[in-house]
Amino acid sequence: MSQTRKKTQPSPMLLPTRRDVRFHPPAARIADWHAGGPIMTAWLNTFSIVLPVGERFFIDSVRAYRDQVTDPELKKAISAFIGQEAMHGREHEEYNAALFARTPVAPKFERFVQGVLSRITRHLPKSFGLSGTIALEHFTALLADSLLREPRLMEGSEPHYAALWRWHALEETEHKAVAFDTWKAVMGRGLTSYALRCGGLVLATVVFWSFVMPVFVQVLRSEGKLSDVEGWRQWLRYNFGAIGILRIQLRSYIEYFRPGFHPWDHDNRQYLQQIDEFLAEQERLAA
Repeated sequence: MSQTRKKTQPSPMLLPTRRDVRFHPPAARIADWHAGGPIMTAWLNTFSIVLPVGERFFIDSVRAYRDQVTDPELKKAISAFIGQEAMHGREHEEYNAALFARTPVAPKFERFVQGVLSRITRHLPKSFGLSGTIALEHFTALLADSLLREPRLMEGSEPHYAALWRWHALEETEHKAVAFDTWKAVMGRGLTSYALRCGGLVLATVVFWSFVMPVFVQVLRSEGKLSDVEGWRQWLRYNFGAIGILRIQLRSYIEYFRPGFHPWDHDNRQYLQQIDEFLAEQERLAA
C-alpha cells in the first residue's frame, strides 16, 4: 500500500483536539440523505445507531487505564480522545433522534448494544474492554480512511449529513492511535498482549457484523426497500465495487494481526491538513 510507512520509522505521536462543532442534519432527510439512495442511507444510518453507546464504551475503557499511563504526552492525548469521542456521541445522538422517531428497531438496537457493553464492563476484566476498544478503533479508522481518500463516497449527498461524517472521519484519523498507545503502555508487547489484541479484533468483527447486518435488513424492511434492485446495485458499488469502501481496506484490516503492528503504519496524516479548511467552511455555512 503506497501510504504504508517503513517499519523503521517511529510512530508519530499526534495530540488530538476537542472541537465543538454542530451540524443539525435535517430530520426530514433521514431516510434519503445519501446520494447512493435509500439502501446506502440505511447502511450508514445503521452504523450511526451504535456510535454513541460505542463511544461511551471506548471512553470508559481508555479512562480506566489513564492513571497507569506515565507518559505526559499520552495522558494529554487520552484526555483529548475522550473529549473528541464525547462530541461525536453528542452529534450522532441528534442524528439518531430522527432515525429513532421513524424506525422502531433503531432504539431497540441501541438498548441491546448498550446492555451488551454494560455486561462486558461489569463482568469481564477491564483489559477485555480495552482490547475491544482498540479493535473497533482500528475498524473505524479504516472506514474513516475510506471516506477521506474517496470523495465519491459522499459526493452529492445532503450537505449536513455529509459534513458530519467527514468531521467524524477526520477526528477518528487524528486520534486513531491513542487507545492503541494506551494498550502498549499498560499491556506491553508480549505474547499475552498480542493474543488478547488479536482475539479482540476477531471477536469484535464477528459480534459487530452479526449485530449490524440483521438490523440493517430490518431497517430496510421498515422502509419497504428490501427489493430495491437499483439501491442494492449502488450499495455494492459503494462497498465492494468501483468505490469499494470495504474492499479497499481488506489489506489494512489484516495488518492488525502482524505482531509489530501500529495504527500509524498506515500513515494518512495528509488528510488532517483538511481540518482548518473544513472548520472554516462549517463556520461560513452556519453564519
